[in-house]
Amino acid sequence: MTKTETISARYSTLDLWPTSEAVDAMLEAQMAAAAAVRPASGAIAAAAEAAAERLGRAAGRLIYVGAGTSGRIAVQDGVELGPTFDWPESRLLYLLAGGNQAITASVEDAEDDAAGARHLIGQHGVGADDVLIGVAASGHTPFTVAAVERARTTGALTIGIAGNAGAPLLTAAHHGILLPTGEEVIAGSTRMKAGTAQKIALNLLSSATMIRLGLVHGNMMVAMRLSNTKLRNRAVEMVHTIAGGTTEAAKAALVRAGGDIRTAVLVAGGATPEDARARLTAAGGVLRKALGHTS
Repeated sequence: MTKTETISARYSTLDLWPTSEAVDAMLEAQMAAAAAVRPASGAIAAAAEAAAERLGRAAGRLIYVGAGTSGRIAVQDGVELGPTFDWPESRLLYLLAGGNQAITASVEDAEDDAAGARHLIGQHGVGADDVLIGVAASGHTPFTVAAVERARTTGALTIGIAGNAGAPLLTAAHHGILLPTGEEVIAGSTRMKAGTAQKIALNLLSSATMIRLGLVHGNMMVAMRLSNTKLRNRAVEMVHTIAGGTTEAAKAALVRAGGDIRTAVLVAGGATPEDARARLTAAGGVLRKALGHTS
């Protein structure tokens, strides 16, 4: 039995504990889950650099694979990349055991469908331009392991995130990320400690990848989509901070740039929108390069 499935004697009378003590125990476990990610920071950084190198050289996709809770946590990470970094939906793919219905409903037996996972890799043409992230608390889930194994044979860059040392998912992937969260307070309920650690690791992995792709300038989300008033105001502040000048000038530059923050920064510096876009294209979309800054 894997540690993520082990029944802990420490909590064997949990149902008899005062509610406050049960909540404290679960909170303590959540903090331990966050700490369990710390030893994996180097592996996460290495995976992010490899992912950025692969995604930056072609129009490949970032593919998330998982079953049950792990799959839903993976989807949650992926869907945030569009509004935050303007990552195209056409370059995202979710392969979930049980299909998209598993996002909102439990399809538990689907996690054993290894043949189905291999079929999906072929059906979607997963190949050398793609980066595939497989997530499984146990690291033994047949669907997820099979998807990673098959994707690796097609030339995709593969990353595996699991909670048990030596798990097949970690050895199947080019980059294995171990999150040793151990036993759950409620035995086997891996939406808790394991899920928290997965969410943290995925946040770090995808954010670091986007940074390396040049979609962050300083610590600002200069590629974000301006989909509401809060974000439009934030964009004005970014342009003002980077380009200087007045707030009104930053607003005007954003209008001329069609709401694109990176273009607006260059426009605020005196470029025409056309010249600004050409400079960004030549710089691979990296604002720092388009500005001629090296540090």
